[in-house]
Amino acid sequence: MSKKSFALRVDEEVFAAIEKWAADEFRSTNGQIEWILSEALRKAKRLKKRE
Repeated sequence: MSKKSFALRVDEEVFAAIEKWAADEFRSTNGQIEWILSEALRKAKRLKKRE
């Protein structure tokens, strides 16, 4: 799987909450954001299942 980089602007309070959540889950902040997005897409049935 290839990854694409892009700039993301996030409210400071939201970013701080994501940073803390990431630390609690032993993930990087970037990894946590990827996980949050993947979970949201999966729950909305908008992400193809991996083979």
